Amino acid sequence: MMGRRSAPRAEGNPSPRVLEGARVLITRSPDRAAPLLTALRETGAEPLLLPLIDFERARDQHSLEVAFDALGAGAYTWLVISSVTTIHALEELARERGVPLSRWLPGSVQVATIGPATRRELEARGIFVDLAPARLQSGVGLLDIWPPGHSSVFLPQADIADARLAEGLESMGAIVQAVTAYHTVDYPADPARVLTPDGTSETPDVARQEILTPPQAKAEIDAGRLHAVVAASPSAARRIHAGLSPLGDCRFVAIGRSTADAAESLGLPVAAVAEEPTTSGLVSAVIQALAPGHSTPPPASETHVKDRT
Repeated sequence: MMGRRSAPRAEGNPSPRVLEGARVLITRSPDRAAPLLTALRETGAEPLLLPLIDFERARDQHSLEVAFDALGAGAYTWLVISSVTTIHALEELARERGVPLSRWLPGSVQVATIGPATRRELEARGIFVDLAPARLQSGVGLLDIWPPGHSSVFLPQADIADARLAEGLESMGAIVQAVTAYHTVDYPADPARVLTPDGTSETPDVARQEILTPPQAKAEIDAGRLHAVVAASPSAARRIHAGLSPLGDCRFVAIGRSTADAAESLGLPVAAVAEEPTTSGLVSAVIQALAPGHSTPPPASETHVKDRT
């Protein structure tokens, strides 16, 4: 067992269980945490779950539905999707109209996204992605490759989405219809408004996982019994700062640069940033933070992390 305020040491040859004894806090909701729980256990770590954020349907459903109906009628040149949660919100609207999202989209609309998770989810639904950044997987990365000129863009997004994407598209000649598709809220969401994927069910990994409260997690951090905390969005970083700091010897691991920037702006030291916003990318970052020098064991199957808002 690992002692108080100790962490895995990089000694010996790389091993599939390089994080043996490490206790890692995952700040995701149960329906989104299962792949990371499983992957961390395979490295020998003990993951703990502290849901911090959840998602609710847009308060202004009328504006969202008007824009969605215009999308189906072919009013837009581009549909830009920046998170998997946006896909869930649009799928819900399509189901209400009796069709899958792929059939609601007219053949004339082009689809752009900013990360592998959204691209994977769209393509799994039979929706071809026309444009996605390969290097910088963010709104800035999309703007770097956006074709300039006149176009009409439907941009459904979170209520707390960074305005720079819409502003950047407009500066390149696009007419942008930015609409709130969902709200990011403290966990748990209102059961009457919660937005979840269709057919979501609890996996065995999540079913057996104890869910901590913020006071419990803070007590673990103060006692030196947590070695790393994983943040998968800037909003999670802000909630970690508000409820769990100072982190002491607990290492902060970020899913990407925007999450790391949010943490650093609040004075939270960032130990590692995932090179890709995927399950294996996060596991590699945790290993980098706690056991530098070890390689990441190849995952049984890659799973993309579901949301970065």
